[in-house]
Amino acid sequence: MPATRRPVVALIEDEPDLVAMSRAYLEREGFAVVSASDVRSARAVLRCHPVDLAVLDLGLPDGNGLDLLRSMRDEDGPPVIIVTARGEETDRVLGLELGADDYVVKPFSQRELAARVRAVLRRTTPREDKGKAERRPVLQLGDLIVDTGARQVRSVGGPIAFTPREYALLEFLSASPGQTFSPGQLLERLWEGADWQDPATVTEHVYRVRRKLLAAGVGAPQITTVRGFGYRLDVADDPPR
Repeated sequence: MPATRRPVVALIEDEPDLVAMSRAYLEREGFAVVSASDVRSARAVLRCHPVDLAVLDLGLPDGNGLDLLRSMRDEDGPPVIIVTARGEETDRVLGLELGADDYVVKPFSQRELAARVRAVLRRTTPREDKGKAERRPVLQLGDLIVDTGARQVRSVGGPIAFTPREYALLEFLSASPGQTFSPGQLLERLWEGADWQDPATVTEHVYRVRRKLLAAGVGAPQITTVRGFGYRLDVADDPPR
């Protein structure tokens, strides 16, 4: 019987002692680990390895970790847990708005890191039922097809690439077209009620999904802003307000 593939975690961190401790603990917890100490080597690691999740320190020696995070989101990279020093709240909030899935603050325990890695992978990995991929419906709305089993989105022009969180937002709204959800409700459903998230995180994700739909030539459906309430997916071909 073939061995189960271990999830691969990329540690992008320039402190050798922390990398060594995190690697040892995560490997003991059942993960495979690759590492990089700067932006340049991180890009090579992400290009050459099938990474399931990245742990990204925003304070790297040869560049801004936020720029690396931004490019990972634009390239539909893996889920990301950002690492910041205590007191760096601005970078932490900006990282979350750019699409990070979680964060840890130095100093942190290895047990906490492993727990957060597992939680993010649970949220972003398609569920399976007794070894078979869960079969769920294909949603067709206007110019858009959302295949919830394959977790893929297509338009008349072909597939559209979304990050895991962007896809989750679009799928959730597509399942209830015309229904308005507040930012708090979307945080509760898609970020599992994470009280450290700011509603601006939802706004940023809505903006990115809208931008990708527009770039793909999708006229409808569109995400409409319901001022004072939240967001809904409208199938009618009206511009978002």
